[in-house]
Amino acid sequence: MHGVMEEQAVRHGVSLREYLVLTALSSIAPSTQCALGQAIGLDKTTLTTLLDRLEQAGLLVRQADPQDRRARIPDVTQTGRELRVKVAHDIAAVEAALLAGFSPGEQQSLRSMLCELIGGAEGSKTSFSGSCV
Repeated sequence: MHGVMEEQAVRHGVSLREYLVLTALSSIAPSTQCALGQAIGLDKTTLTTLLDRLEQAGLLVRQADPQDRRARIPDVTQTGRELRVKVAHDIAAVEAALLAGFSPGEQQSLRSMLCELIGGAEGSKTSFSGSCV
């Protein structure tokens, strides 16, 4: 599932991790890069590299935190929001095709188990709606 989802993201010019960063930024209140990294489980170096690429592509901007000028707050641009929606649509279609042989109850059980395994169970600080990948 991870592989085919990565393919969908790459078709739109981003990696699956970059798509997940855009999704996280669209799902949580504005926060610093450090807080974002903690929320999605990425170390500072990895996150900075992803944010650099997304910013260079015009998919996000970073501004200084008014509370701490050393900290940066990333925000998704309109172009980034539009791209995220397109990738989400394609990923949802692939996921639906992959899970078509399962009943709705089985699909929900699988999603719940996967989210539990990755630490994104309901009520968790890192819980984002949608795919568990």
